[in-house]
Amino acid sequence: MRTFQIVLYAAAVVAVILFQSCKPKFKFELDKHLGICGTGHAEAAKAAGLDYLEANVSGFLMPEKSDEEFAANKELAKTITPPIYSANGFFPGEIKVVGPEADIERAVKYSETAIRRAEEIGIEILVLGSSGSRNIPEGFDRAEAEKQFVDFLKRIAPAAEEHHVVVALEPLQASESNFINTVPEGAEIARKTGSDYICVIADLFHMARMKEGPEDIIKSADKLVHCHIAECEERTAPGVKGDDFTPYFKALKEIKYDGRISFECSWQDVSAQLPKAVEVMKEQINSIK
Repeated sequence: MRTFQIVLYAAAVVAVILFQSCKPKFKFELDKHLGICGTGHAEAAKAAGLDYLEANVSGFLMPEKSDEEFAANKELAKTITPPIYSANGFFPGEIKVVGPEADIERAVKYSETAIRRAEEIGIEILVLGSSGSRNIPEGFDRAEAEKQFVDFLKRIAPAAEEHHVVVALEPLQASESNFINTVPEGAEIARKTGSDYICVIADLFHMARMKEGPEDIIKSADKLVHCHIAECEERTAPGVKGDDFTPYFKALKEIKYDGRISFECSWQDVSAQLPKAVEVMKEQINSIK
């Protein structure tokens, strides 16, 4: 009996070892998942070997236009290369989601159309920055504003879940917005919705402006789905001023981030500058592999 138990134990140990060896290992390949904001940069992106484009929600998905008016962009999305993976610029400033002028019904209808059209053309992530829509008016109760915003997100979460499109909140520097300025703040708002399809992005430009360290990426790992990048001083492309992004990349590696990162920069000549930006990005990412 004792011998039989030993054999069973040994077999179990071997099985565990084999299982562990067969499990897929995480491979940090952020350098292979780079894109650029702006469908107008398609040719430069293709020449630089980028993986995807990031469109504009209000301009490309046209949520308050008819399906017939959207048809041309829908056709373009089928042929443009690199493909469109994400979109930002969620709301125009006149659509308010907090404060006394909040028009939640309009915002929900707009969002549901944007989400449906995103799925139709293969967009997986919609970035919700839109400071003009979410800024808290002077004198308005902050707790009430947060409740309005969370309730709005809860209203659109079912559409996001149905169409498998993630709405990712974008924390913005304090000079642009007075609501959701850090990645952990955005992650906490996302958690309050109770939806896996309401998440947060890390914009390394805004993080640097807010003096956020890489630890904020780690704190928000459960909700982080996307990233933007630009240098801190003048929002230039990586390599212009020489910003070192490796501390942030190390944090992304630590949390096993397998999302993508979009160049969202002030370009002087995107065709000339983008190859250098890609080179610098890949050098910094590869330095920590």
